[in-house]
Amino acid sequence: MERIIICNRTQKKSGKVRLRFRLRDGRKVDITHKSEIVAELTDLAKFNVDGTKKERVSIFNEELEKAIKEEKQVMATVYRSMRDRGVEIDSETYEMEIDKVLHPAKYVQVAVTGKTFYDMAEEYIKKRELAEPHARTLKTLFRAVSRYEGFVRATQRERRKFTFDVNTVTKEDIEDFGDYLRNEHELAQEYPTIFAKLTASYPASLKDGNNVIQERGKNTVIKQMTRLKSLFAFFRDQEYCNNDPFKGVEIGTETVGTPYYITLDERNLIAEADLLTAWKQLGDDEKRRVSLPIDTIMAQRDIFIFQCCVGCRVGDLLRLSEKNIVDGLLVYTPHKTKDEGKDAVQARVPLIRRATDLIEKYRGIDRKGRLFPFISAQRYNDAIKVIFKFAGVTRNVEIHNSITGQFEMVPINDVASSHLARRTFVGNLYFNTPDPSIIGKMSGHVDGSKAFKRYRKIEDETLKTVIKGLE
Repeated sequence: MERIIICNRTQKKSGKVRLRFRLRDGRKVDITHKSEIVAELTDLAKFNVDGTKKERVSIFNEELEKAIKEEKQVMATVYRSMRDRGVEIDSETYEMEIDKVLHPAKYVQVAVTGKTFYDMAEEYIKKRELAEPHARTLKTLFRAVSRYEGFVRATQRERRKFTFDVNTVTKEDIEDFGDYLRNEHELAQEYPTIFAKLTASYPASLKDGNNVIQERGKNTVIKQMTRLKSLFAFFRDQEYCNNDPFKGVEIGTETVGTPYYITLDERNLIAEADLLTAWKQLGDDEKRRVSLPIDTIMAQRDIFIFQCCVGCRVGDLLRLSEKNIVDGLLVYTPHKTKDEGKDAVQARVPLIRRATDLIEKYRGIDRKGRLFPFISAQRYNDAIKVIFKFAGVTRNVEIHNSITGQFEMVPINDVASSHLARRTFVGNLYFNTPDPSIIGKMSGHVDGSKAFKRYRKIEDETLKTVIKGLE
């Protein structure tokens, strides 16, 4: 089993360093990779464990920790692909294979001179200053386009020089790509040799051990096609091309269920739950499966409750500091609105007593000056599921299965996440004040937001009140 470590050996006390990694697999493989990650030396801590010198990233810099984790995942995926294909592995070849994954545009053959689709798409990310999660989602689309190009060239003799050229791609190509997205998981099984090469250069996922083409649901395909359509609109706005291959293409409409959220009573039950006692009742194996210490779980519970009180997205939550507190209000500009190219809408949320108490509880604890000691977004979601179970909030809710297209009943603790806090904020406000303009000022939704309209859930008690008019 390969082992990947940071191999910087600088003795400087301050400043920045570009991280280098070393991958070892037994005695025969010892290769290095110079990443593009630049870190503050103060964020890197060395320590000894059982007499062995090791390195790790300080838990006080979650963004750096996440970047290093993703870099290691790419390294492991590329190494295993090269090993399984019998490619001779040395640091130079390994570095090139990693570069193909991280920068596919550099290795795409183009039929004409000038910028490729990938060059322009990268400019879209830079000019829009997209938040990291949105940029990562777009790059998943870029890799899918790259695999589509390769598949067309490998399976259609008359199109061996095909490229996804923004000036020449046609309506038929776009529709064909949509079919490809829907059926890629089956094509990967039908053409394993071709896809072994395609996924080696353009992985389906950068998560370690998960480089397998997964079946996509209808909503996922619609979202990817909508993103691609937005890219072409950007290309035309920037005068990169005049081509509109989406003209006449039917993308479809997403199927969504009624937003579910927790009641204020459930929120308070979670806030006051004795998590420590619930933790002590777990067996050792159960605690290992949770994989989070109880003090971390308790802190994430407080963060979730605060999020329920203010309704911001997790991406905005992670950036909040004392500067965002103005005259008893939480004031911030939602990043997602900016990412979507819409006019910035400043969210202004009056802070209730429960929220201000939590701010005071964690004041000065986070070394970055943020309101709370955050962990990564994914581990935050993992903690939320544990918290719901510990608090006994496990009722069934109806969700839409994106793969089968069916609606299913599942325990709410199994699907709880950070976005549930936002739905809780908006849903409970709507129950008391069904005025979208007022709620929008606090949630940061723009006028006419389709997502915002879905929050309008008619509560059972409201239905009972309305039906009385028929008596």
